[in-house]
Amino acid sequence: MTTTTVTTTDEILLELVDEQGRTIGTAEKLSAHQAPGRLHRAFSVFLFDAQGRMLLQQRALGKYHSPGVWSNTCCGHPYPDEPPFVAAARRTAEELGEAPVRLEAAGTVTYDLPDEASGLVEKEYNHLFVGVAAQAFTPNPEEVADTAFVSAAELAALRAEKPFSVWFGTVLDAALPTVRAAFPGAGW
Repeated sequence: MTTTTVTTTDEILLELVDEQGRTIGTAEKLSAHQAPGRLHRAFSVFLFDAQGRMLLQQRALGKYHSPGVWSNTCCGHPYPDEPPFVAAARRTAEELGEAPVRLEAAGTVTYDLPDEASGLVEKEYNHLFVGVAAQAFTPNPEEVADTAFVSAAELAALRAEKPFSVWFGTVLDAALPTVRAAFPGAGW
């Protein structure tokens, strides 16, 4: 009799990087986010509709990190050796059920932000992307609790009354020059 053992793992590896964004190794996702944090590659996507309104998502309540808070359209981590642009398009499709209609690079930003609610640390070299959302999409309920298209004024009001991810303000500020160039007259 032959016995076959199947091993499965939920381990997700992230690319560790130096301050210049050069890959220096890998680490398991949760361990990279535990204090003091390890600098790793990430991405943040900001999608807009034809009127220049930003698509926000409320993170699903079942997520281990920052559940229920509002944030940019999509964020995540490339797999080791996966180009950030490819990862951003892939993950947006996984979370929203549709890939972006258009997506362009908007620079990078590095930060080290503790999340007091979870005790985790966001220590990331983040690749930013700005684009246009598909007209129709079906969010994955395991990833996204809610979505909203908001103007700049509506975003300011929402930020005053609802919790947002610890990284949101930092990545938004870094992406704003590209947002303003892509959506002139939208008030960003």
